[in-house]
Amino acid sequence: MIKITPELSFPLKDVLFSFALESEAADVFVGQNTLITGIGKVNAAYELTKVIQNKKPSLIVNLGSAGSNSFQKGDIICCTKFVQRDMDVRGLGFAQYETPLSDLPVILNYGLAMDNLQIGICGTGDSFEMGHATKIYDVVDMEAYALAMIAMKENIPFLCLKYISDGADDNAADDWVIQVHKAAAAFGNILQLNKKKI
Repeated sequence: MIKITPELSFPLKDVLFSFALESEAADVFVGQNTLITGIGKVNAAYELTKVIQNKKPSLIVNLGSAGSNSFQKGDIICCTKFVQRDMDVRGLGFAQYETPLSDLPVILNYGLAMDNLQIGICGTGDSFEMGHATKIYDVVDMEAYALAMIAMKENIPFLCLKYISDGADDNAADDWVIQVHKAAAAFGNILQLNKKKI
């Protein structure tokens, strides 16, 4: 079982684990229902949509590396809200991060909170952010918003855990290369997959 809170858990066989990269899953998730989407919102949206057309999971768990200058390297942050950080149509009178002519709010509130983890707001965009300065989000990635939006539209519970690999700053690229390989073991510990296969 994947235990979110004492009152909420899901059978492991009904859970889909989504990663951008195989290195983020490593061998910890061998034998589980995994999806490697590739990097970016378009790849993530396409691959998740294909999978849920065939079999609708009871829970989608997005696991991956992320940057933050609010949290420490090595922290695992549970993201419950999402911002499309590269959506900018202010030139036509829309708010920054607002998707024009949609019913989506600037901050998409669709993520489960997992007990004993810090909570974050994930800013997703198709760029590797190295100068994070905005306050509306405090975690930076390249896929989660798309996955959360699809999960919401398909009415599938969504859990998003991000391993902080870098500070979304001038050292982000070097830090990410070193830290990304530690993510899978950290996720396995949090989800109790390193101890036993349920």
